[in-house]
Amino acid sequence: MRTYKVAIVGTGGIAAVHADNLARTSGRAELVAACDVDQARLDAFADQHGIAGRYLGLTELLAEARPDIVHLCTPPLMHIDQAIECLAAGVHVLSEKPPALSLADFDRLETAQAQGGAQFSCVFQHRFGDASAAARELIGGGGFGRPLVARCDTLWYRPDSYWDLPWRGTWNAEGGGPTMGHGIHQFDLLLHLLGPWQEVTAIASRQARATSTEDLSAALVRFENGAVATIINSLLSPRETSDIRIDCEFATVELSHLYGYATDNWTVTPAPGHEDEVTGAWEAQPLERGSGHSAQFLAMYDALDAGSPLPAGADSARQTLELAAAIYASAFTGTSVRRGGIEPGHPFYGGMDGEGLGTRVLDATAAVPATV
Repeated sequence: MRTYKVAIVGTGGIAAVHADNLARTSGRAELVAACDVDQARLDAFADQHGIAGRYLGLTELLAEARPDIVHLCTPPLMHIDQAIECLAAGVHVLSEKPPALSLADFDRLETAQAQGGAQFSCVFQHRFGDASAAARELIGGGGFGRPLVARCDTLWYRPDSYWDLPWRGTWNAEGGGPTMGHGIHQFDLLLHLLGPWQEVTAIASRQARATSTEDLSAALVRFENGAVATIINSLLSPRETSDIRIDCEFATVELSHLYGYATDNWTVTPAPGHEDEVTGAWEAQPLERGSGHSAQFLAMYDALDAGSPLPAGADSARQTLELAAAIYASAFTGTSVRRGGIEPGHPFYGGMDGEGLGTRVLDATAAVPATV
């Protein structure tokens, strides 16, 4: 097994999560460099995590440190351009969410990957726990049967002070509100478990927070396999929780957690008459490792060792980003949106606010004034 040289770009709060989890990969990763525009913050981060290479610019880091993988922990508006620069230099990318602020920007990755021969992956760490893998294996199969009904809730709380950072809560810096920046982890896991979505009808609102974007969205989604799910993304919920429930023919699968799960956060309830079959199928699965960044890092290294496509790679990350775009498009146009319908020329292809439509709709219906 190879040890990979890793660099972290952006040394804010999430970067510490990456550094701490890299230290838990049993020597599979060597953190060789860090980059930030703030020298004092960069030095403090590098000192804390024992990083020798310190750079104020990504171009210099790529040329001198020559990492195998770059972790992008910068604000969302910077992800896509930085990813393209890394890929063009032949360096693999693991980007924090959202991977891009629009489908148009995201689709630029295809050329960059082909040019440099490197691969892109997005941080969707909830996919990588053992229970997630077990549920994915059993849902739709003989163990649990066909999925029928589901719900996916990201009910979090953020006070007004959360948006004191000027880039937060803006379309041009974050690409949206909780749909893009918070609930995306949970509904990415739902897509991972249920497969491709087909059609969505949604609403989005600015209920209470002084932000330019929505602070709430709710969607009704039909999947290709016929399952129907509700998805709610909120920053207004004092009792914070993240929940997924999937009702299959023979079992209900539930996950309730907040920012990460262990195996005991999952519950499986058999349908009457299917107790032995369902319980046996679940308990036969390996159920030890919870979710988390280190689980995704290890899966990434294993894929690179094997010469395989990276997990949570560009294709599946695009499906998740496309659902976010469709939620906004449906909410702001009042129409249902089908997968594949947001193409070049569509107003929501170039931005989640639909060429300003989202801002106008929210300004007309919001209970609080929009920020500039």
